[in-house]
Amino acid sequence: MAALWDTLELYLWNVLHRPGLTDIADILLVAVIVYKLLMLTRDTRGSAVLKGLLLLLVLVGVSSLVGLTALNWLLMAVLNNGPIVLVILFQPEIRKALEQIGRGARIDVRRDEAQEDAAKLIDEIIRCLLNLSRRRVGALIVFEGKTGLKDIIENGIPLDSQISAGLLENIFEPNTPLHDGAVVIRDRRIMSAASFLSLTDASISHDLGTRHRAALGVSETTDATVLIVSEETGIISMARGGKLMRHLDQKALKTILEGMYMPQRKGIGKLWNRSRKEGAK
Repeated sequence: MAALWDTLELYLWNVLHRPGLTDIADILLVAVIVYKLLMLTRDTRGSAVLKGLLLLLVLVGVSSLVGLTALNWLLMAVLNNGPIVLVILFQPEIRKALEQIGRGARIDVRRDEAQEDAAKLIDEIIRCLLNLSRRRVGALIVFEGKTGLKDIIENGIPLDSQISAGLLENIFEPNTPLHDGAVVIRDRRIMSAASFLSLTDASISHDLGTRHRAALGVSETTDATVLIVSEETGIISMARGGKLMRHLDQKALKTILEGMYMPQRKGIGKLWNRSRKEGAK
């Protein structure tokens, strides 16, 4: 233990007293590279490998500290071949990083990929709503905001599936088990179908049905955004903050959905202003 403490003390002294500008720059550069690699492997199988590697390093330290010689030798044998193993395991991530560097792009391209995924998701939802509107098939889609909708999700049929136009249309197809009720979407997943919502007590137009009352009800008590397709007229509407905006077209739907999935693109305020000018309820 005394030898280990002396080693740690020497290491700390060197860290605190010897580094110059070059050493600091070197450390920062390595830190940036490690951070970029972590971001590159986040949400991939590579992240699990990194966690396993970190656990292995901890075990090496513990085995050396408590004197488990055989275990320490075995773990060190694995670590000595670590670079070759890592190159094999991280081959997809390394290739991706080198391709991005070769094109002069940043290593971290997750933001661009997220934007592309969001655009595809928005197109799927819009396609579904327009198809249902054209066929006059009623629909009620609730997009969860910061206020959790766990109770609403749990009173429906759990799905936890990816969003696609085909799946959403099939859910709302008349005379099917899931068509009655609301679909609840959390972030980019369909969490439930056939969920029932409390109706609003507010007075609304007589040509609006139960779906619109339910949409206004959940928008009054939460920050959810609700899109509705009228079964009688095919008109697409949005409920938010206890207010209803009707007669939405493709452009308006895109603005609304981009406001949720691409926050940097603003413009939904213009929709509310336009709605007030047109006298929409």
